[in-house]
Amino acid sequence: MKEKTYAAIDIGSNAVRLLIKREESDTAGTTPALKKLLLLRVPLRLGFDVFSKGEVSAKKADNLVRLMKAYRQLIRIYEVDSLRACATSAMRDAANGPDILKRIRKETGIEVEIIAGEEEARIVYDNHIERGGLDYGSYLYVDVGGGSTELNLIDNGTLIESRSFNIGTVRMLTGRVRQSEWDELHDFLAGIVSRFQDVTIIGSGGNINKLYKLADVKDKENDSFPVSELSRLYHTLRPLSVAQRMEHYGMRNDRADVIIPAAYIFLTVASTVGAEKIIVPTIGVADGIIDGLYLSDREKHD
Repeated sequence: MKEKTYAAIDIGSNAVRLLIKREESDTAGTTPALKKLLLLRVPLRLGFDVFSKGEVSAKKADNLVRLMKAYRQLIRIYEVDSLRACATSAMRDAANGPDILKRIRKETGIEVEIIAGEEEARIVYDNHIERGGLDYGSYLYVDVGGGSTELNLIDNGTLIESRSFNIGTVRMLTGRVRQSEWDELHDFLAGIVSRFQDVTIIGSGGNINKLYKLADVKDKENDSFPVSELSRLYHTLRPLSVAQRMEHYGMRNDRADVIIPAAYIFLTVASTVGAEKIIVPTIGVADGIIDGLYLSDREKHD
């Protein structure tokens, strides 16, 4: 059977990503192996409009359509067999979100789904496929985005619960996170602690990946990020200006501002569940979208 090529578009609150992967030729009947062909990230920062004004500005809407046209051409060049495009927190909240997606469909032919927070959480859960499954122990997937944070609790390989909270980096920077969301997050995590012991956190998203790269950790073979080191980095970076973070740590502008609220969210989760480390496998929502497409294809042929 011909190896298929998959593509995912993730329209997030901070950036819009295109990921293309191809099935490896020797994966029939074995653990999935997908080779990354292309990853593009463009920081349109839709959430800064939406969370402060309630809608995407005309300029950013135009840029989103232009970007989707460019992505469509790349999808054709790479001869993609299966595509899924998803829009998350910012487009969920944007009053003009449905109209923008209709325009994208008309001008590019790409059908974009505005997915609920719970569906986003389940997409993140699909990332466990690339790690060969998590068959033993209790794991909490934590995906921190611009508009929301997705949590998935997995115990002995079984998805127990998925939750999405309107707590994200861009929402925090624009002062749009309600205290009730923090309270609900705390209650959810307290419930986990009462039922499960020794919960291991798996972190995803560009911010935790960047923090992990900056970490002073000698042994990175197991992608293990000590929470104590994350705390040290947080308290080192927080007093600095965005310009200083860019200059001293090689960050882009669109990373240097959101990295502080991201670190705070991860530290909040880790301290509440008593985790001493975070596993950082450098995969995210777009990977989960492709894993879901791949899994669906495998189930059809099994």
